[in-house]
Amino acid sequence: MDLQNQTPAMNQEIFKLALSVETISVYLICCSLTDVDAPISTNNILGMWNSTESTLMECLEILTNKNIIRRIISDSDGNDVYLLTDADEWEPE
Repeated sequence: MDLQNQTPAMNQEIFKLALSVETISVYLICCSLTDVDAPISTNNILGMWNSTESTLMECLEILTNKNIIRRIISDSDGNDVYLLTDADEWEPE
């Protein structure tokens, strides 16, 4: 994949949703993973996350509830894989 010519995944609309700093941080991590063509998985996010796992799970739930990310795969160990959605699919404030 030619990463130099790829459009970044991050959408500026995220800053208009009045989300917490932590939740926006998780979104930015998800975008970073997408930009390098890595799965948006709980394990990959945890490798970059600098707060508690429970805070991460809360932020992922918020992003999921607002349809900013969508869980596409989940296993019995709690390892989830997500997909970013387009901003026009997001739930408004």
